[in-house]
Amino acid sequence: MAITPTFSARPRVLVVGGGYVGLYTAFKLQKKIAKAGGIVTLVDPLPYMTYQPFLPEVAAGNIEPRHAVVLHRQHLKQTELIQGSVTAIDHENRTAVVAPADGGTPFELQYHDVVVAAGAITRTFPIKGLAETGIGLKTIEEAVALRNQVLSHIEKAGTETDPALRKRALTFVVVGGGFAGIETIAELEDMARAAVKQNARVDQSELRFVLVEAMGRIMPEVTEKQALWVVEHLRSRGIEVLLNTSLDNAEDNNLKLINMPDKSVAQQFDADTLIWTAGVMANPMVRSTDFPLEPRGRVSVNVNLQISGEFGVIPNAWAAGDVAAVPDVTGGLPDGTCVPNAQHALRQAKRLAANLWASRFNKPLKGYKHKNLGAVAGFGVGKGVAKIMGLQLKGVPAWLAHRGYHGLAMPTVERKLRVILGWFAAVVGGRDLAQLENLQTPRATFVDAATPKPKPAAKVEPKREAPVEVKESASAAK
Repeated sequence: MAITPTFSARPRVLVVGGGYVGLYTAFKLQKKIAKAGGIVTLVDPLPYMTYQPFLPEVAAGNIEPRHAVVLHRQHLKQTELIQGSVTAIDHENRTAVVAPADGGTPFELQYHDVVVAAGAITRTFPIKGLAETGIGLKTIEEAVALRNQVLSHIEKAGTETDPALRKRALTFVVVGGGFAGIETIAELEDMARAAVKQNARVDQSELRFVLVEAMGRIMPEVTEKQALWVVEHLRSRGIEVLLNTSLDNAEDNNLKLINMPDKSVAQQFDADTLIWTAGVMANPMVRSTDFPLEPRGRVSVNVNLQISGEFGVIPNAWAAGDVAAVPDVTGGLPDGTCVPNAQHALRQAKRLAANLWASRFNKPLKGYKHKNLGAVAGFGVGKGVAKIMGLQLKGVPAWLAHRGYHGLAMPTVERKLRVILGWFAAVVGGRDLAQLENLQTPRATFVDAATPKPKPAAKVEPKREAPVEVKESASAAK
């Protein structure tokens, strides 16, 4: 007999998404709502929040993967947690449809307030072969798989006798010249060179790293002078930086790159590793709601983080983070909204929680206002670039600023300690270069051992003829 899950009947604050905004909103509200007789319910397909700025370092072996995630149940003890996805919201009737992560039967949840914090997903384009060949860097699982793939290809190239296959295995391509793409290619190049030092069968000159960016410059978050320095820095490390270039085709791991100004073929070559970091888009689940969306597909909100549309504020509906077009009163993106990063998400979550609670008592709400203090980026051990309150840094100082900022920004004290202690351990023990094979098929070895093997055919001994007795003739005997 099927067991029907039971959920609290108390007035519910439904939090859609357990990322930065969802985690902090639930954390700030859970005790207050519980004391008032209600409950906070968080719905997310994953049981943890991922600190995405650490993904390049996870991929490069500088951070233990589990240290870059925050377990919901460990820190949201007074929150009702549901592992699944909200697939539709009917706010007029205060109802959401939830699809369980295990593929179970979808069900409806009633709520009093809703917080849309579903975040963003990787934005892609209809490029032939991209889905079959490429990998993103938006999840902890992708970071781990990417790390293992790079290290595995270096190891396999050491025994590859076909020059073309060897070259293909040691070619690594990143599409996208934003923060994620630059940090990813720099961290992976740093790790790959460290791995090759331990492999006498592969030479440093055989490694090929290619960055593909469709625009004429990289990293719009830093000054143009710093962006130019980053390009020079990457090229000094042997990384090919191709600006005004786009990926046109990736079928069968054969990459065709196009020169954007004249649409001519810029380069064409084989590569086993294609990493896509060319932007993000709002979670498409918002299209299955009755909330107003702006042209880029994000939920429209006012400065108080209330969902609002043509006819004003929608009661009891809130949104923040990458899924929302939050006005930036200090000047942000060209459209006047906040940059989708962790710095804004953390602060928006705290303001949203405070405003939601204040609205219960008809108290004045405060608008979200935060001037971006700058940007920091790490390019491998001892390398980086930063712009902090007008101060421009590069090299070791920028790398230290990068680690200092993100070490402190990592949610929860216990995760901060794990990450920082891991960095100190790396100073003593060095970078962790162990690749974990067969993560996609962990049962393969056991299945092979447990599968009955056919018995070998019985060995058939050849028949031996009985010896023929030869009698000498009488004449021969004589």
